[in-house]
Amino acid sequence: MCFFPSSNAAASRLRPVIALVLALLAPSGAWAQGAGSLFSSAPSTGLLSPGPGVQGEGFGGGLTAPSQPLVLPSAPSPMVPAGQVALTLSARFGKQGQPIGGGLTWRIYASKPEPGGAFKLLKEDTSPSPTVVLPPGSYIVHVGFGLATAVKPVTLRGATVHEEFDLPAGGLRMEGRVGDVRVPAGQISFDVYRGSQFEAGDRRPIAEQVMTGSVVVLPEGTYYIVSNYGDANSMVRSDIRVQAGKLTDVTVTHRAAAITLKLVTDKGGEALANTAWSVLTPGGDVIKESIGAFPRVILAEGEYRAIARNEGKVFEREFKVVTGVDGDVEVVAR
Repeated sequence: MCFFPSSNAAASRLRPVIALVLALLAPSGAWAQGAGSLFSSAPSTGLLSPGPGVQGEGFGGGLTAPSQPLVLPSAPSPMVPAGQVALTLSARFGKQGQPIGGGLTWRIYASKPEPGGAFKLLKEDTSPSPTVVLPPGSYIVHVGFGLATAVKPVTLRGATVHEEFDLPAGGLRMEGRVGDVRVPAGQISFDVYRGSQFEAGDRRPIAEQVMTGSVVVLPEGTYYIVSNYGDANSMVRSDIRVQAGKLTDVTVTHRAAAITLKLVTDKGGEALANTAWSVLTPGGDVIKESIGAFPRVILAEGEYRAIARNEGKVFEREFKVVTGVDGDVEVVAR
């Protein structure tokens, strides 16, 4: 976000800007980028180490060293008719940062709200560095890059006006592993939150169900991610740091395995259909419930009890999950 000198005149001039900021900058979803293209969907020295759940290089062993600059291609300038002013816009990764070459959304609004209180949208452009032609006057320019945004007033008069916006933003790309094996896409997802997991405050995610290989564009700073492998209890929380102009790869390691449940009349026999299943901890907490002949459930490492209900009868068995050891758990109907 852009800040301006404080004075009575400046404050008066900024009132409509502040109103527009409140409308534009409220979190409304996530921004993601695939491995090859951007599309819309969203630092402190005291950064906490993510611990053993996250592997990589740099920053306390918590994440892979940022490597790829988030730059992407520029559009030709239009002709400027008499009585008009050309406004050239560009953005960079913070002060002294390199230019942002793609993934930007520019919006230009009237400087004063309409009778209903809304600001009229005059121009919109997704070029890296667009030049728009407008009548002389005052406007409000908003730029979005993922979940990073900036807004400020612009006055057009005379010759071409160039405005550069500072967007200290970086990218976050995540994947999960069990041991040395990469978790297949579609079996794991990530939620991203502001700040550290150990801080009090708003616990709503700013990006939800991010898939493996997608890139979330975020303002520079500290975040924590919640990695969900499957839909049972394999969950890992990790603090990470996003740096301006860098793509940070994070690998989250889960201690879990995929277990297939079967109710059989004899060991190695056919699974019985129409079986209702419950997976419980030794203390009796229900982890997962399902119905089927052989449901598959991903469980964190540990001890469990499987309860099978079929034709009014109840059968159960205790079992143990070992990290990376997928397999069947048979409950014999006796």
